[in-house]
Formats: sequence, structure tokens, C-alpha cells
Amino acid sequence: MSAPGYDEDLPANVERALAEFLGRAGEEICRTEPSVRPGIDALGEFVLGGGKRLRPTFAWWGWRGAGGDPSGPDAEGVLQAAASLELIQACALIHDDLIDSSDSRRGSPTVHIAFAKQHADQGWLGLPSTFGLASAVLIGDLALAWADDMFADAALPAAAMAAARPAWRAMRTEVLAGQYLDVRTQATGDASVEAALRIDMLKTAAYTVQRPLHLGASLAGAEDELIATLLEFGGDLGVAFQLRDDLLGVFGDPSVTGKPAGDDLREGKRTLLVALGLELGAEQGKSAAAGVIADAIGKADLSDQAVELVREALTEVGAPDAVERRIDELTHTAMAALDRAHLADPAPARLTELVVKATKRAS
Repeated sequence: MSAPGYDEDLPANVERALAEFLGRAGEEICRTEPSVRPGIDALGEFVLGGGKRLRPTFAWWGWRGAGGDPSGPDAEGVLQAAASLELIQACALIHDDLIDSSDSRRGSPTVHIAFAKQHADQGWLGLPSTFGLASAVLIGDLALAWADDMFADAALPAAAMAAARPAWRAMRTEVLAGQYLDVRTQATGDASVEAALRIDMLKTAAYTVQRPLHLGASLAGAEDELIATLLEFGGDLGVAFQLRDDLLGVFGDPSVTGKPAGDDLREGKRTLLVALGLELGAEQGKSAAAGVIADAIGKADLSDQAVELVREALTEVGAPDAVERRIDELTHTAMAALDRAHLADPAPARLTELVVKATKRAS
């Protein structure tokens, strides 16, 4: 495939690589045990049914920026290695929906809800919710196992794969550590700004931007200095990405985001938006506004009207504006790091486009 085919049609190529791998892997196990077909199909639909493909895109442009040749013999292998990141993302999202008791994602029932319904419709023994929970855990685990398989099977030189494995290992560990920190913070009630930013760095920045860039650059044989600069860029951009997500979780349009507004509040997430709302409310002596915010955190039955009151309280103390300023600051420092990286063209322009998409998006 020519260079424009990979660079210009990267999402389509990622979809192709994923569909080919999922088809092979699914048929192999279904020949042995046909009863698992619904789980295999559910994973395939989840992975191929939408998503921004940010992680493979950052990995690809990390590789291209570090000198990777899209017309060379390694391009297809790099595409497969980059696409495998979507299976880690699938694992994280399926398990995240379960942990958060979310009913919908991208406008459709979450995996555990769909399998609970299947159990109920079939009139099987036991509790539908228990079957849905177990199915989601196992399907998420399968996604993680297949991510390793897809990455390891990439047709790339042994030296390139060896160079990339530290990024791969770190990414898997960091996203799980970030998820645990998120759960622990909800349990302990730590609503500090510092805790929110630690979660943002581990749970989002590291595995959404930093490590994919690290992975791609390593596959191209990048030096440590370049990787360090890309990690700096990715850390700031990744946190900015999550802060935009936090704002959309409360102020976004559900018809655009695909998730009900206020779900972060219902799930008890201590986002930076919430942390700043409580901090600014205390500083300004606006105890009523701070009380509205505090009372809403973790209230599973929070109504749409109550969510609107939280929006008003957050706006009253200036929390959304403070988060917007933080996004602007992180975007500025990320762009400064990108300039220092001196990446090969057209990577700087493409990564700049991704900065805009990540920080200005509406979904």
C-alpha cells in the first residue's frame, strides 16, 4: 500500500487490521466451542462499532515522526501493533462500564447489561445480573489477552519489537493502576485536586497518548531523548483530553457524547471539575454551592434536575472556567514540547490536528 493510503486512511486501515485479526481469532475458538459465539460477536461489535481510534493514531504518528517509512516493509506490521491498542481500550471500557454500573455506551446497552438481558430472555437459572457481570469480566479479559496476541504477532523485526515492549508493558500496568486509583479514590472520598490529576495522568494520559507515542517511536528506533520529549507532550495532552472529558460528562449533550449527562457524578468520580468546584466554593465562602456539589457525588439516583443544579453550582464558583484555563495551559505546554521534538514531516502537522481534536471536541 502506498504512503498516502496509510497516512490518509489510517482509521480505515486500523479497522481492517482489527477486523482481520478478530475474524481469525474468533473462528479458531468458535470451531472448538461454538457456545462462546455470542461473547466473541459482542467483542467484535464493541471493538468495530465505533471509537475515535486515538491510541493507534498516536502510535502511528509516533512511528512516522521518529522516521518510520509508510512505504517500507514494516508499515503493515506497525499498523497491526498500533491497532492492537484498541483491544486494550475495549478491555478497559468494558470493565469500566461494569465497575461504574453504566447502562449505556455509544447509545447502546453496555456489555454487562446486554448479557443480563440475554439471560433473562432465555429464562436461564440464577440471576441475570450475575451472568451479565461474569460475561463482561470474561469478554474484557479476552480483549486484553487478544491485545497481547495481536501485538506479539505483528510482522516486525525482533529488535523493533524488543524496543517497543517496555512501552507496551508500562501501558498495561499504568491503565490498571489508574483504574484502581480511581476506584480507591471514590471509596476514600479523596476529592483533592492532586488526586484527580494523578488519576488523569495514569488512567488517561499514559495509555491514551504517552505510551502509544512511546510505542510507535520505539518501533522506529527512536533515541531516549526523543521519547522523553514525546512523553512530556503526551502527558500534558492526555490530561487536557481527560479534562475535556470531565466537562463533557457534566455539561455535554448526551445525544452527542453517547452517555447520560451527570453519570460521573452518579458514579462518585472525583474529577478535577468536582475537586475545583469544592475548593473554589470553600475559598469563596459559597457553602451552599459547595454543598450542592458535595451532596451529588455518588448519588446513583441523581435526577436530571439535580444535575442541572450541580451545573449551576459549578458555574457559580467558576469551576468550568478554571478547568478550561487548565486545558489551555496544558495545550500550550504540549505544543511547546511537540515543537522541541523536531519530528519528521508530516507528523508535526498531524499531531497538531490531534491536539485540537482532543481538547476542543464535543464528544
